[in-house]
Amino acid sequence: MDDTAPIRSEERFNEDLVADYLRSVIRQFGPSTPIEFRQFQGGHANLTYVARGGDLELVLRRPPLGEVAPSSHDMEREHRVLSALHQAYPLAPQAFHYCEDPSIMGKPFLVMERCTGTVIRRNWPDHLSDDEATKRAVGESFVDAVAALHGVDYRGLGLTDLGRPNGFVERQVTGWTDRWGRARHQDVPEMDELAAALAESIPTPQRASLIHNDFKLDNTMVDDDGRTVAVFDWDMSTIGDPLVDLGTTLAYWDGPPEVAVVVPPDGQVLGGVFGVQDIIDRYERLTGLDCSNIEWYRGLASFRIAVILQQIHIRYLRGQTADERFALLGAVVPPLAAAGLGFLRR
Repeated sequence: MDDTAPIRSEERFNEDLVADYLRSVIRQFGPSTPIEFRQFQGGHANLTYVARGGDLELVLRRPPLGEVAPSSHDMEREHRVLSALHQAYPLAPQAFHYCEDPSIMGKPFLVMERCTGTVIRRNWPDHLSDDEATKRAVGESFVDAVAALHGVDYRGLGLTDLGRPNGFVERQVTGWTDRWGRARHQDVPEMDELAAALAESIPTPQRASLIHNDFKLDNTMVDDDGRTVAVFDWDMSTIGDPLVDLGTTLAYWDGPPEVAVVVPPDGQVLGGVFGVQDIIDRYERLTGLDCSNIEWYRGLASFRIAVILQQIHIRYLRGQTADERFALLGAVVPPLAAAGLGFLRR
């Protein structure tokens, strides 16, 4: 099954130039191998393409069009992590090359392994068995994947300086509050209230781990039995509080109804057979971490997701992308903020 499509017109690049570059840095392509490019259609941020030459397929990832928030869409960071992480965490694709020259593809990009399987997005895939056992297997394997990541010896991989765990959670709150200020196009009082409430009640982390920082179902890939076989989108990965990852997972798993129209909750896509408490119980058992304060982390995740969607929406409003999927994203910011406040009040 081909999960790619022709490249969207506004997201094209000089294919001859990129092909010449790839042949010069990826020896498996050979000096005269014809290379064809197609685009992965899922996702809302980074642009992801496949390069096909002979029997070889590789993935190219680059930041989105237009101006992006500082330190976001960091392909160099993603390359660094994936160059090492696959050794200890087989679900991480291997990265092969990083191009820092924006003249080749419009922005810096990385070249990485092409994984095969199914990415579950808005709807349950037709070719996967539509039974409760398969959906539960997806949920269990998904939690196993995030728990295993948080147990990786990042020091042994040479990733100690990837982040600064001391003060990490505080910087998450201030950093996303700053991004909100940069991306907003109208006042949303709930967002300001949520930012203030988060800053007033920051928990003490239990330990530091390598975290993905956007661990959700459509950033993973499963096989036909529902087992996770790959985890994607590592450009925000860092060293920090692992419950930040779990909070993100839970915020995507069970979101407010007003948001489901644009961003369907992962748990809803799975038919509700594996719920929030199932995730928490399994994660606690696998990691030994105490999740009694997880509602704060769900509140932070709701704030982050709202800001991310607003950043995407503002690019649409500024004419930096014509992708009509982004036109409605601004409308889900207020209900996400309200949901975040609800988590903090529990």
